[in-house]
Amino acid sequence: MEGLARMLAYMLGRRPDEFGLAPAPDGFVGMKELLQALHEEPEWRFVRQAHIREILVSPHREAFETRGNRIRVHDRSWYVDSCLPAADLPAILFSPVRRKAHHSAMEKGLRATGDRPLVLTTDRDTALRIGRRKDPRPVILEVRTVDMERHGVTFQGLGELILSEFIPPELIMGPPVSVEQKERRAAQDAPPRPKAPPRSAAMAGTFLLDERRDPDPARRVRGKKARGWKEASRKIRKRKQ
Repeated sequence: MEGLARMLAYMLGRRPDEFGLAPAPDGFVGMKELLQALHEEPEWRFVRQAHIREILVSPHREAFETRGNRIRVHDRSWYVDSCLPAADLPAILFSPVRRKAHHSAMEKGLRATGDRPLVLTTDRDTALRIGRRKDPRPVILEVRTVDMERHGVTFQGLGELILSEFIPPELIMGPPVSVEQKERRAAQDAPPRPKAPPRSAAMAGTFLLDERRDPDPARRVRGKKARGWKEASRKIRKRKQ
């Protein structure tokens, strides 16, 4: 446990960027994401959440804090560079997205969610490593930094990682969206189909009569039927008497 405790302290407190981790501003990282990053290191693939729980009840517990399903280390030396000028950035950055989000990213851009910023990298391999945590075959998009100021885009630095809140589609380049993805997106955006009327509760083998289809319209006349000539003649005879 001693070695694992030191490894966690390094990942969470010294160089989270080295492992493709971007902690929240308060230093917390999701337990699942932390384990995924650990498993990318061959010597730590055996680690499970139970091992981390053991550390949290060991003499090393004072160094860490958990909140829900997130964890952080108290002693942190990393910091976020609040604003990186375009001159300090490479012309192209890389951002991984899930395949099902590919079409939306190309059409609407990339946007941070909650307290988690967008994570971009300066090399494709790191982007691929981060992307595989959510999709075994992620799509790697390229982000042009040359025109970022004109589009009001700002970047922050966390070691080797680049963070942002929003990337407009004008700055994004990537592989073409497949026909299957376009069709899936069109189906999602299509208005809901009207519900079919409820089926009749008639039992199988029966049919319902529809008076509108009756070939004899006289039978549809409501009220008392018209009297025949016999009734009319009887009435005349009664009057004569």
